[in-house]
Amino acid sequence: MEPLIALIATTLVVHMIGRTAIPSWRPWPVALRAGVAVMFTMTGIAHFVGMRDELIAMVPPALPAPEFLVTLTGILELAAAAALFWRPLRRRAAGGLALMLLAMFPANVYKAVNETDLRWDDTLLPRTVLQVVFVAAVVAVLAWDLREDRTADPAIADNARRSPQQIG
Repeated sequence: MEPLIALIATTLVVHMIGRTAIPSWRPWPVALRAGVAVMFTMTGIAHFVGMRDELIAMVPPALPAPEFLVTLTGILELAAAAALFWRPLRRRAAGGLALMLLAMFPANVYKAVNETDLRWDDTLLPRTVLQVVFVAAVVAVLAWDLREDRTADPAIADNARRSPQQIG
């Protein structure tokens, strides 16, 4: 639940700062990108501090080297969170995070199905809903970035306004 709180709170705070002090932070895509980055910074750090043992235990037994996988995904989350702020890598970072969330979902299912005495938000349905929200957030960041590039390139924008017969 903490990653969701970080995502929402950061997105809202950045947007509000944009409305009052830094106009370039006002657009929702900028605020959401900041929320996603903070969320993945937080979860990436958890791969090394605080929750490491719990994350290792979540790795399904069919996968090799759970410690290595947790370390690798933590590094990737931290790198992607930083890359979200660097335009040349933003698109790859958002796409990579979406793919990583999908790839890590089986660990969430494994935990929800095999552990007992879980908090309500660790059960399968809330975990699935959270995963959908997180995937939607990174896909939204990716989509906005793609749209921004498409509308910023005059040739692409001009082709978008013309019919397929006029282009070909």
